[in-house]
Parts: sequence; C-alpha cells; structure tokens
Amino acid sequence: MSRRLIVNYQKKPCYEIVFAASFAGLGTEISSLNLCAKKVCIVTDTLVGPLYADEVRGILETLGFECLLFCFNAGEQYKNLDTVRHLYRFLIENKLTRKDVLVALGGGVVGDVCGFAAATYLRGIDYIGLPTTLLAQVDSSIGGKTGVDFDDYKNMVGAFFMPRLVYINTKTLDSLPDRQYFNGFAEVMKHGLIKSAAYYEWLLTHMDAICERSPEIVAQMIEKSCAIKKAVVEKDPHETGQRALLNFGHTLGHALETASAYKLLHGEAVALGMVCAAYISWQKGHLAMEEYYEIRDMFVAFDLPISVGNLDAKTVLSYTKSDKKVESDGLKYILLEKVGASFIDKSVTDEEMMAALETILPYSERSDAE
Repeated sequence: MSRRLIVNYQKKPCYEIVFAASFAGLGTEISSLNLCAKKVCIVTDTLVGPLYADEVRGILETLGFECLLFCFNAGEQYKNLDTVRHLYRFLIENKLTRKDVLVALGGGVVGDVCGFAAATYLRGIDYIGLPTTLLAQVDSSIGGKTGVDFDDYKNMVGAFFMPRLVYINTKTLDSLPDRQYFNGFAEVMKHGLIKSAAYYEWLLTHMDAICERSPEIVAQMIEKSCAIKKAVVEKDPHETGQRALLNFGHTLGHALETASAYKLLHGEAVALGMVCAAYISWQKGHLAMEEYYEIRDMFVAFDLPISVGNLDAKTVLSYTKSDKKVESDGLKYILLEKVGASFIDKSVTDEEMMAALETILPYSERSDAE
C-alpha cells in the first residue's frame, strides 16, 4: 500500500507526494487527478528513458492518453535553455495544448528542465514528477523550484511552479550505481543538520542499513526527508525567508560544481559546501570543534568527499559572486547554530570562505602558489 504526504500552499492542499515500491499504483493516482488532457509527454533522459519509459508509457496509454516521449542527453551540462528550446519545439510540433500534461521521469536535471518547460509553455501547463534518483526523491522534486543553468551560472533561469503530483517509486533506486545513490545523501543529511537533530541521529544509527540499501530503512529515510522539506516549503513557498535554510552548503557547493565543470556531482559538491559551512560555523563560535569534525567525518561514511584537488580556490570563490542568493545587503549564507538548528548569516566574508576552502582544497593551485 502506498503512503502519502499532502503539500499545502497558502494553507490549502496543493499536491500529494505518493511513496510506493513500484509504478503499479501510478495509474490510479493519475486517474484521481481528473485531468482534462488528451496528450501526455514524458520528458526523460538517455539514462532513465531506456529503463522506465516503456512501463510508464504503457500505464498512461491504458488511461486513454496519447503518449509522446521527449528524451535528451543525460547530464548537468544539458540542463540549459537549448534543451528547453528543443522541448518547446517538440511540444509545438506535436500540438500539445494548455490542457495537456508533461511527466518528468528522471533525476533532478530532468525534473528541473520539465518543470521549467511546464511553467512557461503556453504560460503554464500541468506536470507530474516521477523522480528516479535519491537526490530527486528527497529534494529537487518537492517544493516547486524549477529552472536551468545559464552559461556558467547555476539555476539562474527558473520559476516556482507546483506539480500536480509527485509519485516516488523507491524501487528505481535499485538501478542507481553507487556513486549516484550516495550522491543523494548530501541532501538527506542536510535535512537533519538544518532542522532535526533526531533525524541526524537516526541516520547515524541506521548507517549500515542505508549503505546496504535496505528497502524498508531507505523508504523510511525518504519519507522522513520529504516530511522535513515539506514543512519548510509550505511556510515559505517562494523563498522569501526561511526556505533559504535549504540552501545550506549550496553557496560554495554550486561554485565547486561549476568550477569542476560538473565533474563533481551535485551532491558531492554540496557535501563539500556543507563541510565548508560547518567549518565557518565552528570558526564563528556556533559549533564546538568536536561537532564540526563529527559532521565532516559523517560524509565519509556515506561515501561523499570531504576534500578535492585540482581546483583553484579563487576561481571557486568568484562563482559565488553570481550566485542567485546574493542580495544588495550581502550574500545569504546558511550556518549552523548547532546540529538540527540553522540560520541565515549575511556577514560571512570572502576571507572566511577562503579559509574554509583551504580545508577542502589542500592541493589547489591557490595553496601551491602561496
């Protein structure tokens, strides 16, 4: 039997997050939406499409929809306006109307591209999220943030646009290689660090089962993470205040991801960004030294990096200047008051960020030159 969470917007039900161990219940969930669509376009990529597109297409056709498939090359480098442009053309040529529906079948890149296209095609059409990676299931599929990268600027073009349904089939995680599976743990651990010490301790307690992909424990973990993110985004759907806490680790994380030319996966870069943020939190007197080292070392247990070489720290820092979190009165940096409690700090300096980068870039060009 599936479990579910209801995401509310302005205190009214907006959409459901459904948790299941297969796609068997997808048809029932979509039928309950009472869609007026005649056509549905599945948006996926070259990694996920061959695995699940036929099954999802079959379910949609059984419901009576004419089902189309748009598949683009997998990878962060394709999360851009060119891909969206090709998708627009496909939708126009196949005569999708405002009543029709897009289905995002894939990880975070697919969800962002499909969601942004849905938000802007014909000024907005419905879309459904079918996240297939751990990172997408616990984070990017929830909350209505959509968008793409613009040149070297991460997530610079986008829109807040809520899906009609998010259907999480946890069984899809079985197809992930280890690196992609553990890539999602940066966002999982972020939820505990910023909002719930109890959840952070639960992750430590169940570390072995999580790493071994125990279906029961992984399902519990996904639901716990989704519940934390749901609570945050409901209170601040357009990130005018406390939703910014979800950006913990992302300021330097996005900069590291870009500086690496996306050789670092998003979760790997965010993990490094969280190590930096925890270090700054310690240096500013919010965390004890022991807490900082425990947080740092926890990433190792989940196969995430705590250092990386061959990047120039000054280049990494320069990318933070074009971060979308920069405001007129300073960069919104998320720090930890303690495990399970976070806050927005606009006083973090370039010098403090450089000092933090020194701890994770021990072999950077900057270190060699100075």
